[in-house]
Amino acid sequence: MNKKIKGLLIIGFLALFFTSCNAQVCDSLPNKFDSYQVALKLINSSKFNLSEECNTSKSSWIKNAEFYSCDLNVGFLLIKTSKKTYIHSNVPLKIWSEFKKADSYGSFYASKIKGKYQLKLN
Repeated sequence: MNKKIKGLLIIGFLALFFTSCNAQVCDSLPNKFDSYQVALKLINSSKFNLSEECNTSKSSWIKNAEFYSCDLNVGFLLIKTSKKTYIHSNVPLKIWSEFKKADSYGSFYASKIKGKYQLKLN
């Protein structure tokens, strides 16, 4: 293989590598966000050390619950309903673990999460 072809292959590989690695490093996520939409986009495009979902099919209004953590101590909790996604920040891993075991996700959410771990906006 001549030098010109090798050079083009290397340039192509580097271009592919740098354009495909656009994930946000979770440790660099801001403490405050400009909007819920920006927060959701950054959370969804980040690589976390812990990323889990909970099967909430027994709930009448919580359609999905996801937890994302960088440090395995606290993280983002996303609660999806048919109308919107609620984003909570600095939720302790212990609260997430208890949520997953709850008899009623809605009751647990109302008593242990709602109003306590609000996402901070600028």
